[in-house]
Amino acid sequence: MKTSDIMPSMFELKAEKRDPKIKSKSLRKSGRIPAVFYGAKQESTPISISKTDFDKIWKKAGESTVITIKTEGAGDVDTLIHEVQFDPITSEPVHSDFYVVDKTKKVKVHVQIEFVGVSIAVKELGGTLIKVLHEIEVESLPGDLPHVLEIDISMLTELNSHLAIKDIKLPKGVTAVTGGNETVASIAAPREEKEEEAAPIDLSTIEVEKRGKKEEEEGGGTEAPAETTEVKEKKERGGK
Repeated sequence: MKTSDIMPSMFELKAEKRDPKIKSKSLRKSGRIPAVFYGAKQESTPISISKTDFDKIWKKAGESTVITIKTEGAGDVDTLIHEVQFDPITSEPVHSDFYVVDKTKKVKVHVQIEFVGVSIAVKELGGTLIKVLHEIEVESLPGDLPHVLEIDISMLTELNSHLAIKDIKLPKGVTAVTGGNETVASIAAPREEKEEEAAPIDLSTIEVEKRGKKEEEEGGGTEAPAETTEVKEKKERGGK
């Protein structure tokens, strides 16, 4: 019995068996990328997949949702995206590894966090929501894996309050691998802006400046009036 017959998948990806001798560059030019799937009881199988189809599924499924790979001549296998390699320049995916899951064995994956709800501490008290974690590592059977974990921040009602992993209600059959005391989100109190105190004014300096200016206006530093001809003649006659 095939795994996909007893564990339905939300996503399906068509693949073709790949000849390892074919260069990856040639595949990419044709709109496909090289990939491989393998597992504990599944030998490594090289495949090629449509880049367009993979991009769509990668964005929606991530690494925590089961994807059924349908390969003509190799049957169907239920997998999880294990690793994606990207072009260092374009950041486009150039290769993907898929891990074939066993429905009877638990797996550990990182699941993204999605914050929902409204915090009174933010809305009414002016606090700031600090998102400490963006994903949590969980463990469960492949069929119980959540695509995302919704975290309700409405329980954060006070400034400086925080939400830990142990406070999160996980889906049935899912347990957290990340430590329970790890902070997921917190509320930071608003900063108090201190007004800068103006430097004291030295009135004595202003008074000295004003007094000096007044003296200058009243004649300080001006030239004496020139002597008249009559005064000069009297001096020559001996003051007579």
